[in-house]
Amino acid sequence: MTRSRRLLVLALAVLLLGGLAVVLVVRAAARTEQTREGDPAVAGGRVTLDRPDGLAFLNGAQGPHRGSLVSVAAREPQGGRTASGLNCKRFHAAGGTGVCLVSTPGALAQDNRAVVVDRELRTVRSFPLAGTPSRARVSPSGRFAAWTVFVSGESYGSAFFSTRTAIADTRTGALEGDLEKFSVVLDGKPYAAADVNFWGVTFARDDDTFYATLATAGQTYLVKGSITQRSVTTLARNVECPSLSPDETRIAYKKRVQGGAQLWREHVMDLRTLREHPLAEKHSVDDQALWLDDRTVAYALPSEGAADTSDLWTVPADGTGAPRLLAPSASSPTRLG
Repeated sequence: MTRSRRLLVLALAVLLLGGLAVVLVVRAAARTEQTREGDPAVAGGRVTLDRPDGLAFLNGAQGPHRGSLVSVAAREPQGGRTASGLNCKRFHAAGGTGVCLVSTPGALAQDNRAVVVDRELRTVRSFPLAGTPSRARVSPSGRFAAWTVFVSGESYGSAFFSTRTAIADTRTGALEGDLEKFSVVLDGKPYAAADVNFWGVTFARDDDTFYATLATAGQTYLVKGSITQRSVTTLARNVECPSLSPDETRIAYKKRVQGGAQLWREHVMDLRTLREHPLAEKHSVDDQALWLDDRTVAYALPSEGAADTSDLWTVPADGTGAPRLLAPSASSPTRLG
């Protein structure tokens, strides 16, 4: 092959590769625009936990603010989002205190931490986590924070999984690192077993009472616990990820509706009578719901056509009505103010 022919072949190859690169860039851009379609605008700014009539959640939309805690006006939850510099896997706040579960990739393993923040999102305390972040809750006064992590397995539907649930005093830093050390009364009798697991704490206003899920021997239970007494008592079966209503009379929770499968239906239970009713949402909800008020429950469902993203929905707590989209590409909602 002559020198001029070699140069011609090289030039053609460069043009072909350049054209292919342009096509790939255009296709990638088209995919990016497609994933962003319908998502509200997100801009960096100041986010505080005492914003009047505000709603906060983790932003799931593609872009530089993915995973950031954002705030919106509660009356316009699908409006523009203000993004903080706080990035979490799970978040909840109450009483001017927030807890952010962080998972940062490391050279050998992920660095998982529970970060307690004040109303300006400044770090107050930080606790190492024993596993992958799963659930987070703050007591109404802001004094206590609880979190659940997976220490094996990656979902509540896995054949084998273990959780660890902790409660921390955000004022003193005192930590109950494992609820499995609390005494258990099951069906009226003291109970102990090696397979006891807890998850999904929700707090009452008295800064002592809490509710959670206890799992043992293939069953799940709603338990009522006391922080000071370091004890829990079972109340009902087949209750997971409870959430206490603002008036403290009811529990919203996910109930397994098919044994051995990852299928749950959102229910509400009256704590006085233990009577329950299903909510209007027919999809399987694998989330710890949040009460927006005494009449409305919010929860996350996987987004249609978008991997690793969820949308927030609401449904009436009395079992009537129909699900309504609260915010697309979002998770871990919390009321502000």
